[in-house]
Amino acid sequence: MFDRIAFESDKRRHAAEQGRDSRLKALAQDFNAASYQYDYGYQWTWLGLPIIQLPTDIVAVQEILWETKPTLVIETGVAWGGSIVLYASILQLLNEGRVVGIDRTIPEQNRREIMKYPFSHRISLIEGSSIDEAVVGNVRAMVKPDDRVMVVLDSSHTHEHVLAELRALAPLVTNGQYLIVSDTSVEYLPPQTPRKRPWGPGSNPLTALRAYLAETARFETDQHIDDKLLLTYTPHGYLRCVA
Repeated sequence: MFDRIAFESDKRRHAAEQGRDSRLKALAQDFNAASYQYDYGYQWTWLGLPIIQLPTDIVAVQEILWETKPTLVIETGVAWGGSIVLYASILQLLNEGRVVGIDRTIPEQNRREIMKYPFSHRISLIEGSSIDEAVVGNVRAMVKPDDRVMVVLDSSHTHEHVLAELRALAPLVTNGQYLIVSDTSVEYLPPQTPRKRPWGPGSNPLTALRAYLAETARFETDQHIDDKLLLTYTPHGYLRCVA
């Protein structure tokens, strides 16, 4: 006989156990580092659009959306638009909610592809820097008093930029919703050589997140998500708003 309560209890127990398994976590980190040189995270799509994430992170975000049912999802960093379409498609199934995507550059072809879906009326795209005061003000004006707001940060990954994003946009996250700081794994990966980037160990989303958490008590890392994912580009980057 199927017992969903027992099933979920076993899941959480196993997740906690694997989270304490240092050998298993080291193997996962070794896989991340070895596969990163082949752009493993570029291999996946959502409804036909590239979504530059690991499959485990994609499923985790889907679970968060379904559980918390945000009415507004704000993401910095649009790229090809796969993640924007992921959020909007789940909100369409929930029959409620909007998505705001912010990027310094949104090519017209990418915009057309993002806006071709039957649920694209839920999507707004803003071209500009996610730390520009005018852009942030525009986003704040889109928040309704009764919105349940989730924020995902996935644009430039330097310490300074992510910390500025956190200070500007994390306060919009409402109680019970999630703040997701993507690509915190940069802290644990070897510096990139094929593509020179201004971020790396010592200056990345995780260092910025640690600095921001020293300034606020509104967020707690979701340890259960950390434990169960193992393979993730966002270790310690899934935070629930608790105040």
